[in-house]
Amino acid sequence: MNNLQVNKMKKQKKQQRGSLTLLFTAIVLCILVMTVFIVVAIAFLLIQTGLLKESANYFSFTTQAALFFSAASLFVGFFMAYFFSKVPLKPVNMLINHLNTLSEGNYKIRFVPGKFWGRLPWASELSDSFNRLAAELDNTEVLRSNFINNFSHEFKTPIVSIAGFARLLRHGGLTETQQKEYLDIIEEESLRLSQMATNVLNLTKVENQTILTDLTVFNLSEQIRSCILLLSGKWEKKNLEFLLDFGEETICANEELLKQVWINLLDNAVKFSPENSVIEVHIDRDEAEDQILVSVVNSGADIPSEKQKLIFNKFYQAEESHAAEGNGVGLAVVKRVAELHSGSAHVKSGGGKTAFTVSLPKRKS
Repeated sequence: MNNLQVNKMKKQKKQQRGSLTLLFTAIVLCILVMTVFIVVAIAFLLIQTGLLKESANYFSFTTQAALFFSAASLFVGFFMAYFFSKVPLKPVNMLINHLNTLSEGNYKIRFVPGKFWGRLPWASELSDSFNRLAAELDNTEVLRSNFINNFSHEFKTPIVSIAGFARLLRHGGLTETQQKEYLDIIEEESLRLSQMATNVLNLTKVENQTILTDLTVFNLSEQIRSCILLLSGKWEKKNLEFLLDFGEETICANEELLKQVWINLLDNAVKFSPENSVIEVHIDRDEAEDQILVSVVNSGADIPSEKQKLIFNKFYQAEESHAAEGNGVGLAVVKRVAELHSGSAHVKSGGGKTAFTVSLPKRKS
């Protein structure tokens, strides 16, 4: 969405809210006019019937009239305001009831203001906003439920594997080769558990973080190289190679958070790369935007375009996507950390290659 479209939407919303203000102003004005009209009519009838008599004493009559008009205005104004306020507040009361239902966990509910109110721009905006919120909560609940099921399975699988091989080792009677193989599996599954737990903890941490702290200047290139070495046990098994297309780059950022970003992206690339393939890592400068772009590119199955928009969402997993064998957390961490640095993360997939790119501002220390 370009700036022109954004400005147009803002202008439309401003006009809609302006129409709501005019509606309430008109209602208040009608109440005042009708109150005055009714009170004057009642006073005229009282004078005609003799219940309210003009007195020779001007001040006495003025006092009576003032008291009457004050009391009558309050009485009539109160009941008219009570009656007429129900009309414009009807969709608001409906919205409150719907919000109460939403807070009880019913995310399927939708707000329909009705034919009359649906014609009003502000009521339409109100219903659209509520329905978007309900749909988002419903979608999040589905993703959360799927995440719990998948994550429980992800945790259970390595735990069962570790317990099984530990039981075999304890019983003995194994060759040295078998012992080494089983110990390697236990170590690999333990690391897998540790990585999953780290991602969940990191996501919890950065989700609640709004201010970026612990900024330091460090060698970004060296950090990425060290992350590749940390994952050597995984990519060596698949006989993968790395093509590093960058010089020495420094950046001012949170070193620990960015380290987790590169580990997640590199681990993701290793996981979905076919054996004997090449993983590319590029660092480029966008001088126009004053940004550093870090891209991790791997071969493998393409991610469908409709799923590329969702792949960074928390808990999201797609069968064909780069989250299929994960737990829907790692890429959400990547996106959130990039956003904390006033940057962004995006994916481009096609032609048998997938590139994850993180854009970071060249922040000065």
